[in-house]
Amino acid sequence: MVGPNGNESSATYFVLIGLPGLEEAQFWLAFPLCSLYLIAVLGNLTIIYIVWTEHSLHEPMYIFLCMLSGLDILISTSSMPKMMAIFWFNSTTIQFDACLLQMFAIHSLSGMESTVLLAMAFDRYVAICHPLRHATVLTLPRVTKIGMAAVVRGAALMAPLPVFIKQLPFCRSNILSHSYCLHQDVMKLACADIHVNVIYGLIVIISAIGLDSVLISLSYLLILKTVLGLTREAQTKAFGTCVSHVCAVFIFYVPFIGLSMVHRFGKRQDSLLPIIMANTYLLVPPVLNPIVYGVKTKEIRQRILRLFHVTTLTSDP
Repeated sequence: MVGPNGNESSATYFVLIGLPGLEEAQFWLAFPLCSLYLIAVLGNLTIIYIVWTEHSLHEPMYIFLCMLSGLDILISTSSMPKMMAIFWFNSTTIQFDACLLQMFAIHSLSGMESTVLLAMAFDRYVAICHPLRHATVLTLPRVTKIGMAAVVRGAALMAPLPVFIKQLPFCRSNILSHSYCLHQDVMKLACADIHVNVIYGLIVIISAIGLDSVLISLSYLLILKTVLGLTREAQTKAFGTCVSHVCAVFIFYVPFIGLSMVHRFGKRQDSLLPIIMANTYLLVPPVLNPIVYGVKTKEIRQRILRLFHVTTLTSDP
């Protein structure tokens, strides 16, 4: 527990307040959130099943898509069940170690997803700029190693996080402003110097999200340079293979960067904006990614229609 009268103490649990100011509406808001979560899980499982069962889709682009779908399921599952318990059953407490585990899972999985998005950008770069080398550069063993590297990188970057948090004394409060445990939210409750935590968080963001976003942007600049030298038909085909990935990049990075900016530079502590952005960051990408890939990727779309026994009279564009 938090020590009385401001005395330093180690918190044994935290309180997650959900949506401050909307406590009476939380019960009903949980229904659409739960529906979105189920849609996210079903949609991403469908993508994984289709790629797994269709041998013609055992290519780097679709294998990376499977990794992305798996991470989306894990990220949303790391927070949504507890969020539903808060909204429906007023189960607002979370044990300190469980909070650390949830925090580590959310942040490390986000780092893994960023790495996979970078790998997908590299795949598109090789496929468009060096098509004759694509099969030899991105072999199945190499794709597997990239997936393993994404897991190791995400976990390694976040390994110090529980250690840093456990060293902090908590004497101000044990009430968190979000529906799940975030590093920025937890460390603000400490009654000690948190400069190490702040610097660590900035290093992680710059070395992971920052570096990945720069490399993804560079890869698409090179792709754009190559595509502009192709015929109109080839340009359309090349851009068509990149649209889904570009959408996935914006869906992931925009909420993440926005949430980080609000936490670091926002002044109003009672504002709902960071809470809404945090919930959006963990739920919207898992919902939208399978929809985007299902609509924009011809091979995925055809197999989804076949899976649900849907036929179309018009041919694909």
